[in-house]
Amino acid sequence: TGADALALVGREPLGVVGAVVPWNYPLIITAWKLAPALATGNSVVLKPAEQSPLTALALAELAAEAGVPDGVLNVVPGYGPDAGEPLGRHPDVDKLAFTGSVEIGRRFLVYAGESNGKAVSLELGGKSPQVVLADAADLDAAADAIGWGIFYNAGQTCHAGSRVVVARELADPLAEKLVEFAREFAPADPAASDTRLGAMISEEHLVGVLGRVQRAASDGAQVLVGGERAQPVAGGAYMLPTVIEAPDPTDAIVQEEVFGPVLAIQRADDVEHAIALANGTGYGLAAAVWSSNVSTAHRVARRLRAGTVWVNTFDISSLTTPFGGVRDSGHGRDRSLHALDAYTHLKTTWVAL
Repeated sequence: TGADALALVGREPLGVVGAVVPWNYPLIITAWKLAPALATGNSVVLKPAEQSPLTALALAELAAEAGVPDGVLNVVPGYGPDAGEPLGRHPDVDKLAFTGSVEIGRRFLVYAGESNGKAVSLELGGKSPQVVLADAADLDAAADAIGWGIFYNAGQTCHAGSRVVVARELADPLAEKLVEFAREFAPADPAASDTRLGAMISEEHLVGVLGRVQRAASDGAQVLVGGERAQPVAGGAYMLPTVIEAPDPTDAIVQEEVFGPVLAIQRADDVEHAIALANGTGYGLAAAVWSSNVSTAHRVARRLRAGTVWVNTFDISSLTTPFGGVRDSGHGRDRSLHALDAYTHLKTTWVAL
């Protein structure tokens, strides 16, 4: 500004934030929404998933005990049409933060547009590729990270590494290691302390995932291991870890989010082909590159369309780093100082001296 003026740029809270969170990590994702919203001075109305409301209610009780004023943190359980949609359409809600499916996330954009034009941030899942290049030095480490990256939490993770794009010359040995990993990663009683793979969220969801695997097999994909129901204890919705060889990049098992313990293998002829396959879905939440050449890894990472790219590891993160995606995976970021920006607006104050 000139010598006769002073311009101040500050940040102020938006007002009321609506947060709608999924069932797969109900406390973690809730914390990702609440922390920056409350820290920047907003009030929050939280709608937990109907399958998992108890942690949100317990958190609200703890907040009340800690002295958070009434009305600052509010939890409203309910189904989408009864609680989620009214929150998205409410004229006194200034921002809506959503994590969940592409279909429902886009509905919130409609709700905002048809109401008060509120800001909307979306994290909408993914079909994250793990790109294993021909110069990857440690296939054992890659197989272990790939296996954990898709099978933990029964594959019910938005950024799960549900695809492997592997150099053709490494495809067979890597597939053997992944099949072995899947056989050892067996479902067990969730109440047991040594269980690594528990139940899926519901019988309905399990049936849907099994149906996707069956359709993939009928379309020409080869199920290398799994693809069936498991019964480690009576009742419950359990599925065997599944590895599928998927030669057609247009198959639904490659293109669509399955949200279960299902890994699709795609073979790449060279680095350019691997990049094309990795970017060959509408999603863009996360990805990984496995290579012993740092320059190659950097070049490939820059060309992968994803909000997070790991190199020679997977799903390592910190609250200091932002998390979110691009394209069908939504926009906006949870975690890190960058998340604070999304819960404030800029105000310019111009003073004539």
